[in-house]
Amino acid sequence: MNEPTEILGVYLTFPDDETADRIARELVDSRLVACVNVLGTGRSVYRWQDETVTGPEVFAWAKTTRSRYAELEAKLSELHPFEVPCIVAYPVRAGLPAYLDWVVEETATG
Repeated sequence: MNEPTEILGVYLTFPDDETADRIARELVDSRLVACVNVLGTGRSVYRWQDETVTGPEVFAWAKTTRSRYAELEAKLSELHPFEVPCIVAYPVRAGLPAYLDWVVEETATG
């Protein structure tokens, strides 16, 4: 059984469903993540270049391992259309052992 602290949940936002789906598929196919849940469109309010901006964004949640995170962040930065994409990782403190093992297996590099 893998330790929960090896697993990260990564919160992401995208400009639209098409972009979210395209990038999610590439991340899964490259085994940088085990899964991406594309959660749907919501509204974000934030400051950007000295202006308050409100607009739609598609929210997503990816599961990966700590050892794959740096490569995941680099790939997302390369693929993402935003100048500064939302990529925020959170450690998993607990979870179903079989699921955590699956995340590790699906993101294995060898």
